[in-house]
Amino acid sequence: MSNLPTIAVRVARKQQEAVDICTYELVAEDGGPLPAFSAGSHVDVHLPGGLTRQYSLCNDPTESHRYLIGVLRDPASRGGSAAMHDLVAEGQVLQISAPNNHFPIAHDASRHLLLAGGIGVTPILCMAERLANTGADFEMHYCTRSPERTAFHQRIAGAAFAPKVHFHFDDGAPEQKLDLASQLSAPASGVHLYVCGPKGFMDAVLNTAREKGWPEAQLHYEFFAGTVTKSDSDASFEVQVASSGKIVVVPKDKTVVQALADAGVDVQVSCEQGVCGTCLTRVIEGIPDHKDMYLTPEEQAANDQFLPCCSRSKTPRLVLDL
Repeated sequence: MSNLPTIAVRVARKQQEAVDICTYELVAEDGGPLPAFSAGSHVDVHLPGGLTRQYSLCNDPTESHRYLIGVLRDPASRGGSAAMHDLVAEGQVLQISAPNNHFPIAHDASRHLLLAGGIGVTPILCMAERLANTGADFEMHYCTRSPERTAFHQRIAGAAFAPKVHFHFDDGAPEQKLDLASQLSAPASGVHLYVCGPKGFMDAVLNTAREKGWPEAQLHYEFFAGTVTKSDSDASFEVQVASSGKIVVVPKDKTVVQALADAGVDVQVSCEQGVCGTCLTRVIEGIPDHKDMYLTPEEQAANDQFLPCCSRSKTPRLVLDL
């Protein structure tokens, strides 16, 4: 795990935002300003029990006195969301990382199309507020199961940019549901698409955009949960640590990160699902078998980096820049 410096923050407020969704307002324990962040940023939160999870910041990036995160209680969670809901209370002190941004706004775009599914609204809302503040041309679509499961409904309704936001409810009338084919029908130069939400929602959006001819450079996305695909063809292979020459065998039932840890080589990880990019490692020799949802198709095709938390090898050995 990481030895990077952390920031001590206090949970100034914990609030039920919608069914199964809580927000947490985090302030510096020493009362000072927090590091600046840009729309789309996230922080690593070190949770009780030793877990580390990443949560997008969803307050106005001009604020320096607080960070706001929203957390869905996910029944398929590996423990992170349950820990946040059940073990983290107002007044508690937590350790977090400085903000990091793998999902920035393309400020050279002429127009921005923001698509949010469920709790994926957290970075998207932050983007909407930033774009509204800068007078940029944007439109936001927010899809949820029902109004009572729609976080930040009142905040959005009361915002100056409310007319630019369209709500779509799964349990609502057919005519109000999001029509992806028509929304994405005409890719244009300078129009950029941003999407965050559950994997099925994101796959639908990105697959539709690619079918309609959207250039990859105009697609921006952040997966917040992944499914690491196991395959019968997964085999053992070797990784070599370039700095020491050490060779480590990765058995078919372990990840590269696990095999390296067993050999005394620690790689910084967070999500361990190929989503966050924390463990991104340069590949000097060999061809990775990419299983992540972080790298773009072009980045994967270059085969010069991979995510050892989930990806494997197509060649008998990978030489890693570690």
